[in-house]
Amino acid sequence: MTEPAMPRLPTYTAASSPPRSAGLPKRDKTAQRPKALSAGERPPLALARRIVELAEDKKAADIVLLDLAGLTTMADYFIVCSGGSERQLEAIASGIIGTLRDEKTRPIGREGTAASHWVLVDFGSIVVHIFTPPERDYYGLEKHWSEARTILSVQ
Repeated sequence: MTEPAMPRLPTYTAASSPPRSAGLPKRDKTAQRPKALSAGERPPLALARRIVELAEDKKAADIVLLDLAGLTTMADYFIVCSGGSERQLEAIASGIIGTLRDEKTRPIGREGTAASHWVLVDFGSIVVHIFTPPERDYYGLEKHWSEARTILSVQ
């Protein structure tokens, strides 16, 4: 018993395209949409320094940029900073995300809320930790990653 033959579909070459319905606009094949940069398309250290600047703009305290390269594969850099209130934590996180989004760099994710007193923003090779001072002392990320080289520290 033989299987029924599949119907033949029309084939188009690069020079020809399928017929378009009347009334549809012609596509401009030379125009390209602007593309949002992923965090990986900007040098990680430059992006990390930009994030530190944005955290400073929102009055983050005790900003530390740690170089984790060679210590872990989860990230190249950690940025750890503090905010004095839930409102400030939210302002710091939203300021970083919003400004970088305007610059065509989007985070991979965001975890935590200002109400939990710890907000984490993941940019792939850079992870930003925004704490209230008691939670920062409790978790002690700088102590945990004490082998990491401190690139900069802003008081």
